[in-house]
Amino acid sequence: MIHYKSNEEIEIIKQGAEILGRAHAEVAKLIKPGITTESLDKVAEDYIMDHQGVPSFKGYNGFPGSLCISVNEQVVHGIPGSTTLQSGDIVSIDCGVFYQGFHSDAAYTYPVGEVSEEVARLLRVTKESLYLGIDNAKSGNRIGDIGFAIQQYVENFGFSVVRELVGHGIGKTLHESPEVPNYGRRGRGTKLKSGLILAIEPMVNMGVRNVIQESDGWTIRTRDHQPSAHFEHTVAVMNGTPEILTTHKYIEEVFKI
Repeated sequence: MIHYKSNEEIEIIKQGAEILGRAHAEVAKLIKPGITTESLDKVAEDYIMDHQGVPSFKGYNGFPGSLCISVNEQVVHGIPGSTTLQSGDIVSIDCGVFYQGFHSDAAYTYPVGEVSEEVARLLRVTKESLYLGIDNAKSGNRIGDIGFAIQQYVENFGFSVVRELVGHGIGKTLHESPEVPNYGRRGRGTKLKSGLILAIEPMVNMGVRNVIQESDGWTIRTRDHQPSAHFEHTVAVMNGTPEILTTHKYIEEVFKI
Protein backbone atom coordinates (compact mmCIF):
# COMPACT_ATOMS: atom_id res chain seq x y z
CA MET A 1 0.00 0.00 0.00
CA ILE A 2 1.32 3.44 -0.95
CA HIS A 3 1.04 6.24 1.62
CA TYR A 4 0.75 9.75 0.21
CA LYS A 5 1.83 12.65 2.41
CA SER A 6 0.14 15.96 3.10
CA ASN A 7 1.97 19.27 2.72
CA GLU A 8 2.27 19.41 6.51
CA GLU A 9 3.85 15.96 6.65
CA ILE A 10 6.23 16.83 3.83
CA GLU A 11 7.33 19.88 5.81
CA ILE A 12 8.12 17.68 8.83
CA ILE A 13 10.21 15.36 6.64
CA LYS A 14 12.04 18.39 5.30
CA GLN A 15 12.82 19.55 8.85
CA GLY A 16 14.23 16.13 9.70
CA ALA A 17 16.18 16.17 6.45
CA GLU A 18 17.86 19.41 7.52
CA ILE A 19 19.21 17.62 10.60
CA LEU A 20 20.28 14.77 8.35
CA GLY A 21 22.12 17.06 5.93
CA ARG A 22 24.01 18.76 8.73
CA ALA A 23 24.89 15.39 10.32
CA HIS A 24 26.36 14.33 6.98
CA ALA A 25 28.48 17.48 6.96
CA GLU A 26 29.83 16.74 10.44
CA VAL A 27 30.97 13.37 9.08
CA ALA A 28 32.34 14.97 5.89
CA LYS A 29 34.66 17.17 7.98
CA LEU A 30 36.40 14.03 9.27
CA ILE A 31 36.80 12.09 6.01
CA LYS A 32 40.57 11.64 5.72
CA PRO A 33 43.16 8.87 5.83
CA GLY A 34 43.52 7.33 9.28
CA ILE A 35 39.96 7.83 10.56
CA THR A 36 38.03 4.74 11.66
CA THR A 37 34.51 4.12 10.45
CA GLU A 38 33.24 3.70 14.03
CA SER A 39 34.50 7.24 14.81
CA LEU A 40 32.40 8.61 11.94
CA ASP A 41 29.38 6.69 13.19
CA LYS A 42 29.62 8.18 16.68
CA VAL A 43 29.86 11.74 15.34
CA ALA A 44 26.70 11.30 13.26
CA GLU A 45 24.76 9.62 16.05
CA ASP A 46 25.67 12.30 18.59
CA TYR A 47 24.72 15.11 16.21
CA ILE A 48 21.34 13.59 15.36
CA MET A 49 20.48 12.87 19.00
CA ASP A 50 21.58 16.36 20.07
CA HIS A 51 19.12 17.88 17.56
CA GLN A 52 15.98 16.02 18.62
CA GLY A 53 16.29 13.32 15.98
CA VAL A 54 16.79 9.57 16.18
CA PRO A 55 19.13 7.61 13.87
CA SER A 56 16.81 5.65 11.58
CA PHE A 57 19.22 2.78 11.00
CA LYS A 58 20.34 1.94 14.53
CA GLY A 59 18.55 -1.22 15.60
CA TYR A 60 16.66 -1.52 12.29
CA ASN A 61 16.30 -5.28 11.89
CA GLY A 62 19.20 -5.51 14.31
CA PHE A 63 21.63 -3.23 12.43
CA PRO A 64 24.23 -2.08 14.98
CA GLY A 65 25.23 1.33 13.57
CA SER A 66 23.70 4.75 13.01
CA LEU A 67 25.44 4.94 9.63
CA CYS A 68 25.91 2.41 6.87
CA ILE A 69 29.57 2.90 5.92
CA SER A 70 30.69 1.03 2.82
CA VAL A 71 34.29 1.22 1.58
CA ASN A 72 35.54 0.62 -1.98
CA GLU A 73 33.93 -2.60 -3.29
CA GLN A 74 31.31 -2.53 -0.54
CA VAL A 75 28.09 -1.31 -2.13
CA VAL A 76 25.84 -0.67 0.87
CA HIS A 77 25.05 -1.73 4.46
CA GLY A 78 28.65 -1.73 5.68
CA ILE A 79 28.87 -1.93 9.48
CA PRO A 80 30.92 0.77 11.26
CA GLY A 81 33.90 -0.65 13.10
CA SER A 82 37.68 -0.61 13.33
CA THR A 83 38.23 -0.22 9.57
CA THR A 84 40.63 2.68 8.92
CA LEU A 85 40.20 4.75 5.78
CA GLN A 86 43.22 4.95 3.48
CA SER A 87 44.18 7.47 0.82
CA GLY A 88 42.68 6.38 -2.50
CA ASP A 89 39.64 4.75 -0.90
CA ILE A 90 36.06 5.77 -1.55
CA VAL A 91 33.50 5.54 1.22
CA SER A 92 29.71 5.60 0.97
CA ILE A 93 27.99 7.16 3.99
CA ASP A 94 24.28 6.36 4.19
CA CYS A 95 22.27 7.95 6.99
CA GLY A 96 18.65 8.24 8.02
CA VAL A 97 16.91 10.48 10.56
CA PHE A 98 13.60 9.84 12.33
CA TYR A 99 12.07 13.16 13.35
CA GLN A 100 8.56 13.86 14.66
CA GLY A 101 7.23 10.59 13.29
CA PHE A 102 8.84 10.58 9.84
CA HIS A 103 12.06 9.30 8.27
CA SER A 104 14.43 10.94 5.78
CA ASP A 105 17.30 9.15 4.08
CA ALA A 106 20.37 10.36 2.15
CA ALA A 107 23.73 8.98 1.02
CA TYR A 108 26.96 10.40 -0.38
CA THR A 109 30.14 8.69 -1.56
CA TYR A 110 33.37 10.46 -0.63
CA PRO A 111 36.88 10.23 -2.04
CA VAL A 112 39.52 9.75 0.64
CA GLY A 113 42.56 11.76 -0.30
CA GLU A 114 43.50 11.38 -3.96
CA VAL A 115 41.61 8.80 -6.02
CA SER A 116 42.25 7.55 -9.54
CA GLU A 117 40.73 9.32 -12.52
CA GLU A 118 38.45 6.36 -13.25
CA VAL A 119 37.19 6.22 -9.66
CA ALA A 120 36.52 9.97 -9.75
CA ARG A 121 34.53 9.42 -12.93
CA LEU A 122 32.50 6.67 -11.22
CA LEU A 123 31.59 9.10 -8.42
CA ARG A 124 30.68 11.87 -10.84
CA VAL A 125 28.53 9.70 -13.09
CA THR A 126 26.69 8.10 -10.18
CA LYS A 127 25.90 11.48 -8.65
CA GLU A 128 24.74 12.87 -12.00
CA SER A 129 22.52 9.82 -12.54
CA LEU A 130 20.78 10.53 -9.23
CA TYR A 131 19.65 13.94 -10.45
CA LEU A 132 18.54 12.55 -13.80
CA GLY A 133 16.39 10.05 -11.92
CA ILE A 134 14.99 12.79 -9.70
CA ASP A 135 14.03 14.86 -12.75
CA ASN A 136 11.61 12.07 -13.66
CA ALA A 137 9.97 11.86 -10.21
CA LYS A 138 6.91 13.95 -11.02
CA SER A 139 3.20 13.35 -11.24
CA GLY A 140 2.08 11.44 -14.31
CA ASN A 141 5.39 9.64 -14.80
CA ARG A 142 5.98 6.06 -13.70
CA ILE A 143 8.60 4.33 -11.58
CA GLY A 144 10.19 2.92 -14.73
CA ASP A 145 10.92 6.43 -15.99
CA ILE A 146 13.20 7.02 -13.00
CA GLY A 147 15.08 3.76 -13.39
CA PHE A 148 15.38 4.13 -17.17
CA ALA A 149 17.00 7.56 -16.85
CA ILE A 150 19.53 6.30 -14.30
CA GLN A 151 20.37 3.07 -16.11
CA GLN A 152 20.77 4.62 -19.55
CA TYR A 153 23.11 7.32 -18.28
CA VAL A 154 25.27 4.99 -16.19
CA GLU A 155 25.61 2.31 -18.85
CA ASN A 156 26.62 4.90 -21.46
CA PHE A 157 29.81 5.34 -19.42
CA GLY A 158 30.49 1.60 -19.24
CA PHE A 159 29.42 1.24 -15.61
CA SER A 160 26.72 -1.10 -14.30
CA VAL A 161 23.63 -0.71 -12.12
CA VAL A 162 23.01 -3.01 -9.15
CA ARG A 163 19.70 -4.87 -9.57
CA GLU A 164 19.25 -6.60 -6.21
CA LEU A 165 19.04 -3.35 -4.22
CA VAL A 166 16.61 -0.55 -4.96
CA GLY A 167 15.28 2.78 -3.72
CA HIS A 168 11.98 2.92 -1.88
CA GLY A 169 9.08 4.90 -0.58
CA ILE A 170 9.68 6.48 2.81
CA GLY A 171 7.62 8.13 5.54
CA LYS A 172 6.40 6.83 8.88
CA THR A 173 8.44 3.72 8.18
CA LEU A 174 11.92 3.66 6.69
CA HIS A 175 10.99 1.44 3.76
CA GLU A 176 7.56 1.85 2.18
CA SER A 177 6.02 0.98 -1.17
CA PRO A 178 6.82 1.39 -3.96
CA GLU A 179 10.27 0.00 -4.71
CA VAL A 180 12.35 2.28 -6.95
CA PRO A 181 14.77 0.25 -9.10
CA ASN A 182 17.71 2.01 -10.72
CA TYR A 183 16.90 0.30 -14.01
CA GLY A 184 13.73 -0.12 -16.00
CA ARG A 185 11.63 0.84 -18.98
CA ARG A 186 9.88 4.10 -19.67
CA GLY A 187 6.17 4.07 -19.00
CA ARG A 188 6.29 0.96 -16.80
CA GLY A 189 5.55 0.50 -13.13
CA THR A 190 3.59 2.43 -10.54
CA LYS A 191 2.17 5.76 -11.68
CA LEU A 192 3.56 8.65 -9.66
CA LYS A 193 1.17 11.00 -7.86
CA SER A 194 1.74 14.18 -5.91
CA GLY A 195 2.44 13.53 -2.23
CA LEU A 196 4.48 10.38 -2.80
CA ILE A 197 7.88 10.48 -1.05
CA LEU A 198 10.69 8.44 -2.57
CA ALA A 199 14.26 7.64 -1.56
CA ILE A 200 16.05 7.53 -4.91
CA GLU A 201 19.49 5.95 -4.62
CA PRO A 202 21.56 4.76 -7.57
CA MET A 203 24.16 2.13 -6.66
CA VAL A 204 26.66 1.91 -9.50
CA ASN A 205 29.54 -0.52 -9.99
CA MET A 206 32.70 0.08 -11.96
CA GLY A 207 32.71 -3.54 -13.10
CA VAL A 208 29.95 -6.15 -13.27
CA ARG A 209 26.56 -5.47 -11.72
CA ASN A 210 26.58 -8.65 -9.62
CA VAL A 211 26.85 -8.43 -5.84
CA ILE A 212 27.22 -10.81 -2.91
CA GLN A 213 26.52 -10.55 0.81
CA GLU A 214 29.48 -10.75 3.16
CA SER A 215 29.58 -13.11 6.14
CA ASP A 216 28.46 -10.41 8.61
CA GLY A 217 24.94 -10.78 7.19
CA TRP A 218 24.72 -7.10 6.23
CA THR A 219 27.48 -5.80 3.99
CA ILE A 220 26.88 -6.08 0.25
CA ARG A 221 29.94 -5.96 -2.02
CA THR A 222 30.64 -6.28 -5.72
CA ARG A 223 31.31 -9.82 -6.92
CA ASP A 224 34.42 -8.76 -8.85
CA HIS A 225 35.78 -6.54 -6.03
CA GLN A 226 35.63 -3.44 -8.26
CA PRO A 227 34.60 -0.15 -6.58
CA SER A 228 30.98 0.89 -6.18
CA ALA A 229 29.41 4.33 -5.62
CA HIS A 230 26.11 5.30 -3.99
CA PHE A 231 24.26 8.63 -3.82
CA GLU A 232 20.75 9.20 -2.43
CA HIS A 233 18.13 11.87 -1.84
CA THR A 234 14.66 11.80 -0.33
CA VAL A 235 12.34 13.40 -2.89
CA ALA A 236 8.71 14.56 -2.90
CA VAL A 237 6.79 13.81 -6.09
CA MET A 238 5.10 17.04 -7.17
CA ASN A 239 2.83 18.07 -10.04
CA GLY A 240 5.61 19.95 -11.81
CA THR A 241 9.19 19.89 -10.57
CA PRO A 242 10.13 17.23 -7.98
CA GLU A 243 11.17 18.65 -4.61
CA ILE A 244 14.39 17.34 -3.08
CA LEU A 245 13.79 17.22 0.68
CA THR A 246 17.27 16.14 1.77
CA THR A 247 20.37 18.20 1.01
CA HIS A 248 24.01 17.65 0.08
CA LYS A 249 24.63 21.40 0.38
CA TYR A 250 26.44 21.21 3.72
CA ILE A 251 28.62 18.34 2.52
CA GLU A 252 29.62 20.31 -0.53
CA GLU A 253 30.42 23.38 1.56
CA VAL A 254 32.91 21.24 3.48
CA PHE A 255 34.52 20.02 0.26
CA LYS A 256 34.15 23.42 -1.44
CA ILE A 257 32.40 21.86 -4.43
